[in-house]
Amino acid sequence: MKLIIDGHPITAKYGQTLLDLAKQLGLVKGKLSTDPIVAKFAGKIFTLNYRPVTKNPDEEIIEVKAAVKAAKGKVKLIRYSDPLGKEAYTRTAQFIIFLAMNRLWPNAQTKMSCSVGAGLYFKVIGAEDFCEKKLKNEVKKIVEEDLVLKRKTTSTKAAIENFAKKGQHDKARLLFYREVKTLDLYEHGDFADYFYGEMAPSTSFLRSWDILPADGGFEFIFPDSLNPDKPSPPPALPNLLSVYTEGKRWCELMECETVADLNELVDSGNVRELIRVNEALHEKRFSQIADQICARGCKAVLLSGPSSSGKTTSANRLATQLRVHGKKPILMSLDDYYIDREKIQPGPDGKIDLEHINTIDTSLFKNNLQDLLSGKEVELPIFNFKKEKREWVGRKLKLNENSVIIIEGLHALNPELLPKDVNTNLVFKLYVSPLLPLNLDDHNRIPANYLRLLRRTVRDYETRNSSVQKTLSMWDSVRRGEERWIFPYQENADVIFNSSTIYELAVLKKHIFPLLTQVKPSDECYDDVRAMVKILNFVHQADVDDEIPPTSLVREFIGGNAFYNKH
Repeated sequence: MKLIIDGHPITAKYGQTLLDLAKQLGLVKGKLSTDPIVAKFAGKIFTLNYRPVTKNPDEEIIEVKAAVKAAKGKVKLIRYSDPLGKEAYTRTAQFIIFLAMNRLWPNAQTKMSCSVGAGLYFKVIGAEDFCEKKLKNEVKKIVEEDLVLKRKTTSTKAAIENFAKKGQHDKARLLFYREVKTLDLYEHGDFADYFYGEMAPSTSFLRSWDILPADGGFEFIFPDSLNPDKPSPPPALPNLLSVYTEGKRWCELMECETVADLNELVDSGNVRELIRVNEALHEKRFSQIADQICARGCKAVLLSGPSSSGKTTSANRLATQLRVHGKKPILMSLDDYYIDREKIQPGPDGKIDLEHINTIDTSLFKNNLQDLLSGKEVELPIFNFKKEKREWVGRKLKLNENSVIIIEGLHALNPELLPKDVNTNLVFKLYVSPLLPLNLDDHNRIPANYLRLLRRTVRDYETRNSSVQKTLSMWDSVRRGEERWIFPYQENADVIFNSSTIYELAVLKKHIFPLLTQVKPSDECYDDVRAMVKILNFVHQADVDDEIPPTSLVREFIGGNAFYNKH
């Protein structure tokens, strides 16, 4: 069978794996920066241990597998630089870490906590003599053993019984909601675990990492994003970690730490109380933020956050709380400071990067902000998106004693937007992001960007007539823009607001599942959709839209948002 692997033709023989073929082509050199981790073809992700050519057991006739035929022999190798490669690398790291913990402290409980920057946090319970150095040495040993990571198909019922027997009740409870009768486990010796996607072909592919001490457990350090052949510097993101920790604490208090917990609340009807508590927490937090703004005497709020964080609703809810203080909030958008499209120089690819800071007239914004804070009257621009030009329509603004402007935008926390001599006490910086603390089970967290992608897919379809395929085709570009223009400045915020709600997945499922099931295997985004569906398959749908208030952040995505309807 002739394959085309990354553009290189090669004949696959019976028994050869994709890894064998990649090595034969000279594409495996022992470096994370260049080596493949998994492969993609026929719209799906496959392990490099996959054998394209097999033998019919009855007739002993060599056959080409169906997925290879469907892809017409074209195989794309996925590396760490690709988000799909990072996800496979993460799953590989998780398996090795939990295997090491099982070897050293078999009776301890290890839980995934959260991912902050290049750090993945784990909580350890019941290991009195726990030592991260001992764990690090065991992980090194497993990496050096070069254990082949193979999947074994087993019945879901048998897996549930096995996990329950070994005390992994969180995983047993989650698999109870799995409708498919079989599943693929990764095993080594008497240790088995279930992860929601492919891994690297063997443990030796875990090449750049570190393990550091952390409160209540340890921190796993991922490869450096700029140089994957070495571990990243330890992330210094105390504010973001604090918000995640607070979210985890609320999950514990509301007895909803995993998807299985959420399903039980949905089935019992108690999800309605969970919604009420979640919404009350958000309202209390917006009130506290307004208190801080007023206590400092701030005249401007710079509000930023990644895509689908609920920035618009957050700005409006904050405005409501400021009115409680007798303030007169004024909403502004950085979008109005876009430079005329025809004046923006395209990049090397001939396209305009609309997420680049150079698309914003930073000089005009800084001058306007300085004048407003100085008490001067300013004429503000309006950007006409249909004409792709800035317009002046006589929109003037002058702040009075009770005025507070709330400026929302992608680049709002970028230092380039602050005037050189501005009184920083007058400017409050707010970062909004849905940092979902809910886990699938103790060993599998829900990716940080998963909730935002669900939100954006539903919103784009409902309000912008955008298909799932179109939304997903833009997602990697959106994430690259966030990595460059948003995340580096999140720690500069005075407050980081967690805009996620613990109940949200159960509500979103009703809105998004019908859209995802329309995507065909032939679509380029099919594997991305499969990854979204894998998680949603475990989530019970909650038909409780009537319980969600019109001012909820969730309403920005499922419809019925009071702040949108007022226009």
